[in-house]
Amino acid sequence: MGILNVTPDSFSDGGQYTNVDTALFRAETMIEEGVDVIDIGGESTRPGSQRIDPGEETNRTAPIVAAIAKRFDIPISIDTTKAAVAQANLDAGAEIINDISGLRWDESMARIAAERRAGLVLMHSRGEFETMHSQPPVDDIFAEVVRGLSASVDTARKTGVADDQLVLDIGIGFGKTAEQNLELIANLDKIEWELKHFPLLVGASRKSFIGKITGEDDRERRLAGSLAAAVFAVANGARIVRVHDVRETVHALRVTGAIEQHRR
Repeated sequence: MGILNVTPDSFSDGGQYTNVDTALFRAETMIEEGVDVIDIGGESTRPGSQRIDPGEETNRTAPIVAAIAKRFDIPISIDTTKAAVAQANLDAGAEIINDISGLRWDESMARIAAERRAGLVLMHSRGEFETMHSQPPVDDIFAEVVRGLSASVDTARKTGVADDQLVLDIGIGFGKTAEQNLELIANLDKIEWELKHFPLLVGASRKSFIGKITGEDDRERRLAGSLAAAVFAVANGARIVRVHDVRETVHALRVTGAIEQHRR
């Protein structure tokens, strides 16, 4: 899953792809690099970011979703927590909704996913938009993630979303310490077992816990750490990795897969 933020203030690539031409160029580049899904977001969720109204978010995302859907044959995900924004972008050509709140902030999102048979990514997070990055850490992050994602699945099912529409995201970096992020990736296979058959998504690309390990404050220079996290996540059971650096991640995973095929 390749990240395409069409925001002025996202933590890594804010302001780079805010018009149709630059977004199309970036989408084409990611497709050439081997991306499987393009995830488009119009509202930054970095620490300290401010909420925007659904109309502004739709105005940022829907024209770009429509342009990419018209030009390229690639699945598009809309990264939003607002049902109205999701609806408008599904109309524009998106096929997947990526909800970082796990349906906690707008349960009508599940109804839209059910009616449209759209894919639905449910991420683990805690708190509201303004407080999700300032939540005190829990003692047992493993149990908390399993509990939170199970609750999100229950909400989706009650609204008519089928299990085969769902992907679960463990929410790296959202209300978790650096050590807890590492614990989740290291024990992803156990989370997969607890959550039964649902495919898991890991989004660790360029995040601050990588900088804390490497001492690299510049997000653009966290590639090596991001690749290590992606490779380890996939080896431990992740079915999707959400990344900024598509070509490098694709190559790293291809080599890892080739090596794994020769294991005796």
